[in-house]
Amino acid sequence: MPSKQSKTFTQHFEELERLVEELETEEDLDLALKKFERGLELSKEIKKRLAVAENRIAVMKKDADALEDV
Repeated sequence: MPSKQSKTFTQHFEELERLVEELETEEDLDLALKKFERGLELSKEIKKRLAVAENRIAVMKKDADALEDV
């Protein structure tokens, strides 16, 4: 399996969506638990990447606001 960082945000999100769809019909408990665990990992990675993006946007807005004040 590729490392988490080698996948894009979109790829992580699409994998999470697929897992959710599969879990809705999964009958094998062990397989469902593995999929659920992977979903939690993906969710954590997605949240982390969103937080990084939000911080970058906040910095860019602050920089843009500072330029307007000059």
